[in-house]
Amino acid sequence: MEPAIDVVALGELLIDFTMNGESSQGNPLFEANPGGAPCNVLAMLKKLGRSCAFVGKVGDDLFGRQLRQVAEEAGICMDGLAVDPAVRTTLAFVKTFENGDRDFSFYRNPGADMMLTAAELPAELITQTKIFHFGTLSLTREPVRSATQTALELAKENGALISFDPNLRPPLWDSLEEARAQIAWGLARCDVLKIADNELEFMTGQTDFAKGAAQLQAQYPNIRLLNVTAGANGSHSFYGSQQVFQPACTRGGVIETTGAGDTFCACVLNFVLDHGLDGLTEADLAGMLHFANTAAYLVTTRKGAIRSMPSPQQIEEIL
Repeated sequence: MEPAIDVVALGELLIDFTMNGESSQGNPLFEANPGGAPCNVLAMLKKLGRSCAFVGKVGDDLFGRQLRQVAEEAGICMDGLAVDPAVRTTLAFVKTFENGDRDFSFYRNPGADMMLTAAELPAELITQTKIFHFGTLSLTREPVRSATQTALELAKENGALISFDPNLRPPLWDSLEEARAQIAWGLARCDVLKIADNELEFMTGQTDFAKGAAQLQAQYPNIRLLNVTAGANGSHSFYGSQQVFQPACTRGGVIETTGAGDTFCACVLNFVLDHGLDGLTEADLAGMLHFANTAAYLVTTRKGAIRSMPSPQQIEEIL
C-alpha cells in the first residue's frame, strides 16, 4: 500500500524572537515569529503541494497555542503535536547582523520540545510516511533523543527514506564532542543529507567541500544524496561520483537568513519525491539546486520562516 503522507518531520517547534527595529528609547524590538527547522521544512513542502505531518511538543501556554494555529493554517497536520502541562514552549532570541548572519540565544533549560517521549509518538503517522526528516535539536537531551531514535527506526522499518539536517547550534549542547557523536548517529542512518559548510568542516575537518563530502561518503555509504549549502556562496550536490555546483541567487534585498536552509532542504525533498534516488543525472542535480537556491533566496528577503515561504509561482518567476 502506498504511504499516505509525503513527509513527516520530528523536532523543535519554537518562537523565534527576531529583531525588528528599535523603540523610541533605543531599545531593540523583537517580533515573535513561529519557527523551528522541521516545521519550516514542512511549511515549504506544503507550498509545493505535499502532504506533511509534524511530530513534537509545545507547552500549554500562549506560544504553544500560537504555534499550533500557525502550523495548521499552513496546512501541516498537527495530530502528532503533544502538549506539556508543566514545561513552557521553547523560545529563541535571534540577533541579525548587517550581512544577514545570526546569533541565537535559547530559552530551553528545559523547553517543551525536549520533553517529547517515545510513548507520545504517533505511530500511525510515522509508519505511513514516504520520507522521515529530523535534525539534531531533538538529539541534544533526553527524553526527546530516545523519542527521535525510536521514531526514525519505526519509519525506516516501514520503508521510509530518512532525511537529516544536522542544524548544529553549539549553545544547546553540553559539549561539542557530544554534538559530534549525535550528528554521526544521524549521518549513519540517513539517505538524504543537507549539511551546511560549517557543519561539514565540524564533522570532517575539511574546508574543501569535495574532500569533506568524499570523506562522509566513504564513512557513511548509506548517504545516497549529499547536499552542502554555503549561503551566499551557493550549494553543492554529491551523488555517487557526480559533483554539481550551483551559485546562489543574489538579487539583493536580504533581510535575514532564518529559514533559508530549511527552504532549501524542503525543495530537495520535493525533488526526491518526484524523481527518487536512482539514476540521477548532473542535469537533474543542477536543476534541483537551482530551484532550491532560488527558493532559499526568496525567504531571506522576508522576516520569519513558516509564514514566509514562497509559492512555486514566485520561485518560477525568477528562475
